[in-house]
Amino acid sequence: MANRFNLNTQSEAVVDDNLRRYMTSVFGKMFLALCMTGGISAFMASSPRMLEMMAGSGSSIILMLATFGIVIYMTARINKISTETAHILFWTYSAIMGLWLSPIFVVYTGKSIANCFFVTSTFFGGMALLGYTTKRDLTSVGNFMFVGLICLIITSFVNIIFFKSGAFQAMLSAISLIIFMGLTAYDIQKIKQFYNVLETSEISSKRAVLGALSLYMDFLNMFLAVLRLFGDRK
Repeated sequence: MANRFNLNTQSEAVVDDNLRRYMTSVFGKMFLALCMTGGISAFMASSPRMLEMMAGSGSSIILMLATFGIVIYMTARINKISTETAHILFWTYSAIMGLWLSPIFVVYTGKSIANCFFVTSTFFGGMALLGYTTKRDLTSVGNFMFVGLICLIITSFVNIIFFKSGAFQAMLSAISLIIFMGLTAYDIQKIKQFYNVLETSEISSKRAVLGALSLYMDFLNMFLAVLRLFGDRK
């Protein structure tokens, strides 16, 4: 009995240690992607000519469609593409987002961007801790937030096309912040639950990339919501 207890304890310790390394890999990829996005955005913002190129010829729409295509492709084909392809698509996505977000360095002050990034990191860290430690199943929360996200996207387009109300857009930004805070906790729990110590290293690596992509999008959307709510415009 004692030997069996010791084996079970050692097995659980190995699983916990592997899970910690796996989650560290996910967060590491997300952090590097955010650094790439921020670096490219800052570089683009330093060149007025590049920003003019971004503003013209529908470049923003093309980049947005490209990001949507990458996310859809990765989600649908993650089990069939190679680990290298998954990483290339992930880094390409973060680079494109850097191009697409470069105008924020022109619209908002640098100090404001830094402050909003710090606030977002605090929110994200709190919700990530909640999602990792809670024993409650957050599936219903994730489903509710996803439905809310669809409604938010539709309402945002309606406001942009028809109403053009700044106050209404601010309210939508506050709702967006709440939605992505909830999705952060849900995604962290989902990433943790889907981890399987018996999976091959290739499958585990691809899951880590997909998890990093989910958290990257959660963080970025939270940051944009905070920036729209509290950012100081130039």
